Amino acid sequence: MDKKEDKGSRGMSAKSAKKYNIAVIPGDGTGPEVVAEGIKALNTASAKFGFNLDYHYFDFGGERYLKTGETLPDSAIDEFRKFDAMFLGAIGHPDVKPGILETGILLKIRFALDQYINLRPVRLYPNVETPLKDKGPEHIDFVVIRENTGGIYTGHGGATRVGTPDEIATQLMIYDRRTVDRCLKYAFELKKKRNAMNPKYAEKPITLVHKRNVLTHAGDLWYRAFEEMGSKFYPELRRDYNHVDAANMWFVKNPEWFDVVVTENLFGDIITDLGAMIQGGLGVASGGNINPEGISMFEPMGGSAPKYRGQGVINPMAAIGAAMMMLDTLGEAKASQAVETSMIEVMRKMKSQAAGKMGYSTAEVGDLTAKYVSEIKE
Repeated sequence: MDKKEDKGSRGMSAKSAKKYNIAVIPGDGTGPEVVAEGIKALNTASAKFGFNLDYHYFDFGGERYLKTGETLPDSAIDEFRKFDAMFLGAIGHPDVKPGILETGILLKIRFALDQYINLRPVRLYPNVETPLKDKGPEHIDFVVIRENTGGIYTGHGGATRVGTPDEIATQLMIYDRRTVDRCLKYAFELKKKRNAMNPKYAEKPITLVHKRNVLTHAGDLWYRAFEEMGSKFYPELRRDYNHVDAANMWFVKNPEWFDVVVTENLFGDIITDLGAMIQGGLGVASGGNINPEGISMFEPMGGSAPKYRGQGVINPMAAIGAAMMMLDTLGEAKASQAVETSMIEVMRKMKSQAAGKMGYSTAEVGDLTAKYVSEIKE
């Protein structure tokens, strides 16, 4: 496979500094452009806080598929296991039928590397516009934990009588107790951590989202597991439950009610896009595909946006946010906080988070963020 290496930025001597090996998949469309700006922030942070980053680039995506017919070989999965983290730009090409790259690359990585948590912060930063009237940063600050390897995305089901008026298609929402429990445990532990960080978080419950009034089997499993784990191991934490349709309404009307939200795969896919919109759009929304015991992958949520490719107008802030999340997961909390603080300073100066309306080019946003990181006093 095509791969190239970049030693990145050096903060201390190779003998004394901790080193992280990062697999980078710039991907399609504007993915390489935003990844480049995320790398700027990472390099500045690593130099400032004294650790090393070695980047290994992989060319998986639409262009490679169109040339070779290959999405992601099994050998790549074996190689990814050797890294400390993965940084993804975007997957999606206008000349490739929808589903091929998403299933062949994104879902394959998530399932093969058992990245069973999709972590999606929903935070409205200062000077970022939200479509919600009379809501500000003090109202929109929560995180959605989406179960990432089970449910309807596992592909169980099929189709018969295809192409006839009697065609039947099925796709099943499948969950076992182990898969549910490990996702819930991650959510409860994150809630404990957030409560300790800030008293305002402790005032809010951890919220399970499902549709147990209709999905009486899968929904009942999630609800019973949630209640049993909470009452037995986390009795000090307040618990709440929302049907998914109600959660969508409350995200818009009262986002300040939420702190940690946990849900299954399909519902999580839907409500996190709503979360991204209320935090200012996909240009500022970042996410992590987390394996707490293995390798995790971080990405901006805006997609490949091919119409903006090569124009230097796409907002890289979500990619920089993904880099910030990666640093935190690697254990570099001070570096992660420095990147987020710098992001906030840059967003205060931007005219908009929309592509082409930022008041800066893509590269200028990255340069300015890196500059602020370098100037932060430790």
